[in-house]
Amino acid sequence: MSFIALKMLFGDRAKYLGIVIGLTFASLLITQQSAIFAGMMTRTFSFLTDVALPDIWVVDPQVKYIDDIRPMQDTEVLRVRGVEGVQWAVPLYKGSLAVRRTDGTYQSCVVIGLDDETLMGGPPTMVVGKLSDLRRSGGVIVDITGAEGKLAHVRPDGTRVPLKVGDEMEINDNHAVVVGICKVTQTFQANPVIYTTYSSATSFAPSQRLLLSFVTVKAKPGQDLRTLCRRIEKATALRAYTRDDFKMVTFLYYLRYTGMPINFLTAVALGFLVGVAISGQTFYNFTLDNLRYFGTLKAMGAKNGMLLRMILLQALVVGGVGYGLGVGAASGWGMLVSGRTQLAFRLPWHLLVVSAVAVLVICLSSAALSIRKVMKLEPAVVFRS
Repeated sequence: MSFIALKMLFGDRAKYLGIVIGLTFASLLITQQSAIFAGMMTRTFSFLTDVALPDIWVVDPQVKYIDDIRPMQDTEVLRVRGVEGVQWAVPLYKGSLAVRRTDGTYQSCVVIGLDDETLMGGPPTMVVGKLSDLRRSGGVIVDITGAEGKLAHVRPDGTRVPLKVGDEMEINDNHAVVVGICKVTQTFQANPVIYTTYSSATSFAPSQRLLLSFVTVKAKPGQDLRTLCRRIEKATALRAYTRDDFKMVTFLYYLRYTGMPINFLTAVALGFLVGVAISGQTFYNFTLDNLRYFGTLKAMGAKNGMLLRMILLQALVVGGVGYGLGVGAASGWGMLVSGRTQLAFRLPWHLLVVSAVAVLVICLSSAALSIRKVMKLEPAVVFRS
């Protein structure tokens, strides 16, 4: 009976292709929009992803997410170092400063100030130069995307000349020289990222009493991180997060206070509804066209359960084909576009499961319409003239 069901399905090529195209489009839209949303949300805590060595991040109690900088006193580093269970603690500066390009225009950049002694928190990958070159007077390392894009020199004919080692710039009206090019995870705002030492960063920044952004902490071996966080909070009256907890706090902030979830959820829901509308209608029409065959099978003694299995098999086959084509197209598009643009695209296995469940629901919904018609079918209808 399975062979007959598949022969019926493949025999009507027009409707078969119509169902597959509808499911492919639904799977493509659901997977693509979900992957872009996941990529965008991953970029909200990309800085935490790049700075992987610290176990704990200590911030002002009012900080709501990673980019919500509330400066602290530099003496807080010493207080954190004195907490039992802390192996080391170093300062880290993070701020948005104006960079004057060679053509006289200004570009807002994320400036990261690393501890002068350890240079902890540096870029994950160096393309040109060495991290230790930051100790040169006014030395900065620029991420390659910014060096080739927003910070590149624009000639009169419109061509861009990327920044290279040895080029000079002004950061908040302070002289700086490029000593290296690095590769970092793209930020949510997509602004260029510049690394320098903590002392240079605080001299670049506008003069103010408080400049310390974070205290990054490495726990001693065997320490429970959340217990150490509570110990730091009790001793300093600051807020301490593990790296994963800080990522989650940032993720939830953007999820709650921005319009991104609604925008992407609308697109995903649209893909789902389109799949139900196109595939459901086409599959229902396919079943109506084949009612005489189902009636014949009933007249020959086929039970409703057997017909039910035939319809479910047909629905699952077109669902599997449509899902595979849709996910494959979304993955290929993501790999092609994200490698050439700044598009955020991330496709973990969880999204593949979500897409598969959505397509399965579409298939079962489509099959449910057809099953009801077949279950009520009288075998004698096939013998009427």
